[in-house]
Amino acid sequence: MSEVRRLDVLRAIVEDYVQSREPVGSKTLLDRHDLGVSAATIRNDMAALEDEGLIAAPHTSSGRVPTEKGYRRFVDEISEIKPLSRAERDAINKIMDTSHDLEEMLHSTVRLLARLTNQVAMIQVPQYDTASLRHIELVGLGPNQVLLVLIASNGTVDQRVLHSNQGFTDESLAAMKVGILSSYAGYQLSELDALLGAGTADQAGMEQDLHGEILHALREMAHSATEQRILMAGTANLARVGGDFPLSITPVLEALEEQVVLLKLFSELEADSRGVSVSIGTETHIGELSDAAVVATSYGRDTRNKLGVLGPTRMNYPSSMASVRAVARYLSKILAN
Repeated sequence: MSEVRRLDVLRAIVEDYVQSREPVGSKTLLDRHDLGVSAATIRNDMAALEDEGLIAAPHTSSGRVPTEKGYRRFVDEISEIKPLSRAERDAINKIMDTSHDLEEMLHSTVRLLARLTNQVAMIQVPQYDTASLRHIELVGLGPNQVLLVLIASNGTVDQRVLHSNQGFTDESLAAMKVGILSSYAGYQLSELDALLGAGTADQAGMEQDLHGEILHALREMAHSATEQRILMAGTANLARVGGDFPLSITPVLEALEEQVVLLKLFSELEADSRGVSVSIGTETHIGELSDAAVVATSYGRDTRNKLGVLGPTRMNYPSSMASVRAVARYLSKILAN
């Protein structure tokens, strides 16, 4: 019996089941795929695949569905991740190029990834640990807009557009920049968060002058840079595939609400030679996600920072892997510049 042919049969079963959510029989394989063998041969191959635990019969019908082990074998046999289409690449460029600051860019990234894959998209917000404030820039963008740029000692750049009713000049912005740097340059971002917190908390909910707004935004940027958290989009996509979770979708949703659980999962994922990590079912080691799969990769200079998608094990793995890797590369390129 040909091992190559058996893998072709497994690949066809996975692809058909992902598309239709219906158990796949030998007649369906004959009709949809050019396997070049008889129905009897395909039935023999399916029996062998079932003996290996790669496919299973969900009920008494003649159709078969992939098992967790079968999905794993299918993913391992993907030798090359196909590039995204021109339209998909253009969509990535268009959305990311219009983001004005890091937080907005990360939100745009996760929404884009959810749309590309029809899965739940997740991104780990970069954490800069012991990085310190090296420099800031204040640039007037118009009569009521100021661009605040934070540059950390590790080379990370974050920026935010502030809206103010208070007038300003280039000279006043330059003076504010000098004053802020003389007070706070060199402090670690975690220290900066605490220092600015005391001075800006009492202004919360009150109208602030431009200097106060800048300090408040600087504090928020410093806090975001040192906080471990994950941004998410596309949770509603799970509702569309609720039938893929045998008992209930509730445990998956509860796991998604636990930032600590997701951060631990991301920390344990390691990319393979294709640049992505795929964790299927029980491989996540999280009971609530035993019927789910995660495709993830690192982005930026720090390999601890991950982005990825979560969905049912009946996932379009080649497409999800391509989208995750492509979005990560685009994001890394933008952050590097």
